[in-house]
Amino acid sequence: MRLTKFGHSCVRIEHEGTTVVLDPGAFTEPEAVDGADLVLVTHLHPDHWTPDQLRRADAPVRTIAQVADAVAEQAPDLLERVTVVAPGERFAAGAIDVEVVNDKHAVIHPDYPRPDNSGFLLDVGGTSVFHPGDSLDGPGRRVDLLLAPVSAPWMKISEAIDFALAVGAPRNLAIHDKVYSDLALGMADTHLSTFLTPREQEYLRLPDGTDLP
Repeated sequence: MRLTKFGHSCVRIEHEGTTVVLDPGAFTEPEAVDGADLVLVTHLHPDHWTPDQLRRADAPVRTIAQVADAVAEQAPDLLERVTVVAPGERFAAGAIDVEVVNDKHAVIHPDYPRPDNSGFLLDVGGTSVFHPGDSLDGPGRRVDLLLAPVSAPWMKISEAIDFALAVGAPRNLAIHDKVYSDLALGMADTHLSTFLTPREQEYLRLPDGTDLP
């Protein structure tokens, strides 16, 4: 497995000739999507998808109904490539198995309706990788690698820590990291490491375009 962290919440996974890209949005380097065989989008917010990102590759897109509706409105030329998925569904892209997990975004404010959000649990050659999107609900089972949100207007650092602790993955790669400045991200890294490291949960935050070691 080759896993590359791109801007914000975008991760590119390559395995046995198949490339899956998750959540290429407005903060993501365009090359993240080049040559993709499948694009997965967790929810409708533009930091997780844009029409221009989806146009970078002639790849099928699997996502939830709210995103499909947004595609129909903003980029109808892309709609024929979109397949709507729902929690509990399973499918494969080459040798990568995918399960759709959960259905709601984290609470932004109690007076806002909660957007739909489905995370994706991938089995990549026997390594389980969980991308929650903007949910703070775990996959309900053990995972090897959590793609862990670390900064958002709707999230406190205590929530980021508690989510990673609850999932309990032995490896945790920071995503959703374009909201804070570099200085603030350093503070977040310190807090997360303080809680995860003693529990033998590795925590990493990689520069954009860097492969997971």
